[in-house]
Amino acid sequence: MKKRYFVHPTAVVDEPAEIGDRTQIWHFSHIMSGAKIGANCIIGQNVFIGSGAILGKNIKIQNNVSLYDGVILEDDVFCGPSMVFTNVFNPRSFISRKKEFRKTLAKKGATIGANATVVCGNTIGEYAFIGAGSVVTKDVPNYALVYGNPAEVRGWVCQCAEEIVFGSGRAVCRACGKRYKKDRLGVRPLFLRGGGRD
Repeated sequence: MKKRYFVHPTAVVDEPAEIGDRTQIWHFSHIMSGAKIGANCIIGQNVFIGSGAILGKNIKIQNNVSLYDGVILEDDVFCGPSMVFTNVFNPRSFISRKKEFRKTLAKKGATIGANATVVCGNTIGEYAFIGAGSVVTKDVPNYALVYGNPAEVRGWVCQCAEEIVFGSGRAVCRACGKRYKKDRLGVRPLFLRGGGRD
């Protein structure tokens, strides 16, 4: 059966691996057997995807990123160049901790900037934006803009990645017009009952 995805001649895909239609795997990348990659993904140069990693659809992984066992990316996640996922919280070279991997989840639409580090065991919320060089040491709320070491919430972003500013618990994106509400439950988009925006 003809493959419906692209693998550059220098890349290595260990079978069996699940790779979706129209996904592209570029120079010197290595996909381990058991990895699951959805459709329409772009896997950049020198990317490693471990056997227990799960990637959704429309994901972009830039150069020099490793996704180890326990890393789960939902649809539309962006991983910037040389960002880092860890999978063991307290590693030692002389102690095997393969049974202690902690799951890391990046939810739909999240962006992780270049050279950021995500410490294992944390969840990055939907459409959250992690600034370049940040160190994520705790869960990140949906739509949060976080940066620094350790990364802290510095603001909020729209699904289109432009910053939104709340007044009286409401915000409207100046770039695309989407509307949002912020309360004790967090940030969420507002929609009319008929399917349009509130």
